[in-house]
Amino acid sequence: MQTANSPNTTSLSLLKRVRRFEPDAWVRLSALYGPMVYGWCRRAGMQGNDAADAVQEVFRSVFQGIAQFRGPDGNPEGGSFRGWLWTVTRNHVRQFIRRKQNRPHAVGGTDAQIRFAAQPEVERFLSDSEPDALMTQRRLLHRALDLIRKDFNQITWTAFSRIALENREIQDVAKELGLTENAVRQAKFRVLRRLREELDDV
Repeated sequence: MQTANSPNTTSLSLLKRVRRFEPDAWVRLSALYGPMVYGWCRRAGMQGNDAADAVQEVFRSVFQGIAQFRGPDGNPEGGSFRGWLWTVTRNHVRQFIRRKQNRPHAVGGTDAQIRFAAQPEVERFLSDSEPDALMTQRRLLHRALDLIRKDFNQITWTAFSRIALENREIQDVAKELGLTENAVRQAKFRVLRRLREELDDV
């Protein structure tokens, strides 16, 4: 009988590891949240190169401020990291807009970049709370699943995906994979636990 074994992973969540300044945790954080920050910057009207530069600036600010990050309840382990990241990103976008507005008007593309700051939809985008939070969360979950998939053997991942992602019945999946029903439940539990470690605020 096969078993669905989980890997030996740290019990510390990603955010806790980031606060400890573990290099691999910072790489993981960038992989998870970098595309989200880039998307926010693009939606605010930034060109591709400017948005990429802004992502680096945002994560530099995150690096400098992560130890002081507190959730709404003042608990360093609580609150929404995504919400805080959105605030940091929004501040950088506004700084970018101010810098562009203060530069002498040039011919061509620069004028177009300056004009985007005056568009009402951009200001609405920047004044709102985290935009498209549900869609953002879904994309973040998919990225996290892609990242943690390699941490599990094939049988564990297959059992998890058929139960949690395909909404299949436990007994059917157990028969197909030659596992006990309890092993299938454990596979789902282990992957979800790992996912929670990766995404503190989801």
